[in-house]
Amino acid sequence: MSTTEPRWVRYTLVGLALAFMGLFLLLPLLAVFTEALRKGLDAYWVALQEPDAWAAIRLTLLTALIAVPLNLVFGVAAAWAIAKFEFRGKSLLITLIDLPFSVSPVVAGLIYVLVFGAQGWFGPWLQAHDIKVIFAVPGIVLATVFVTFPFIARELIPLMQAQGSDEEQAAIVLGASGWQTFWYVTLPNIKWGLIYGLILCNARAMGEFGAVSVVSGHIRGQTNTMPLHVEILYNEYQSVAAFAVASLLALLALVTLAIKSIVEWQQSREREATASLPPEKPMARAQPGHATSPT
Repeated sequence: MSTTEPRWVRYTLVGLALAFMGLFLLLPLLAVFTEALRKGLDAYWVALQEPDAWAAIRLTLLTALIAVPLNLVFGVAAAWAIAKFEFRGKSLLITLIDLPFSVSPVVAGLIYVLVFGAQGWFGPWLQAHDIKVIFAVPGIVLATVFVTFPFIARELIPLMQAQGSDEEQAAIVLGASGWQTFWYVTLPNIKWGLIYGLILCNARAMGEFGAVSVVSGHIRGQTNTMPLHVEILYNEYQSVAAFAVASLLALLALVTLAIKSIVEWQQSREREATASLPPEKPMARAQPGHATSPT
């Protein structure tokens, strides 16, 4: 459908959009890689091979490998419960899922310090049993799980609500168990939304700064994730090393965007293929007194 605006208006709007993207997206991204390679590839690889940098990379990947599967289980279970069932406390559960969107990550980190810190509610008990949560990996994982757990659930809830529960009920009537219904009916219907939510959750888990900064303690080589390591290097005026590690985060972001685009493209192709299928012909009904011939 063509628009009624003059051509110069359309070109102006498109030009403004492209200028905005170039100024606020492409230019910072180009600056990161330019600064990272400013002293050559040798300095770039040396910065990435530093033991503290490797420790930050390993901790970031470990945190994502723990937080994302936990959010996967919670997100699918919460979305299934909210979309398929009616129960008391349903609105409260939806509010709790949305809580990380409305609470600052720094505040979330402070809450964990209040609960699990040395002077917190469970601090004396944790110290007595030699369990470290704050300024250790468990605290970083807990903070990351908190800030990322809405992504999968919020992606699946409207999708599952729109699909309804007719297919699940039909499968159960035909004798399928709960797990069979989930694996063969529910999961295929939500696979694209689930993949999309996993991508967003993983991207946020690897790039989280605020909550992790509060609970980590900034211990070099132990509790610094990649974003925290970038901050420390930049504050120490090691700009090349800081931008080298930042370039890895930028590459992860670009890979995430590429996967997201592929998922959206594949989902669009599947929808087009489904829409192009000819409608099923209704079965002919046998008229009273007339037998239908077998085909």
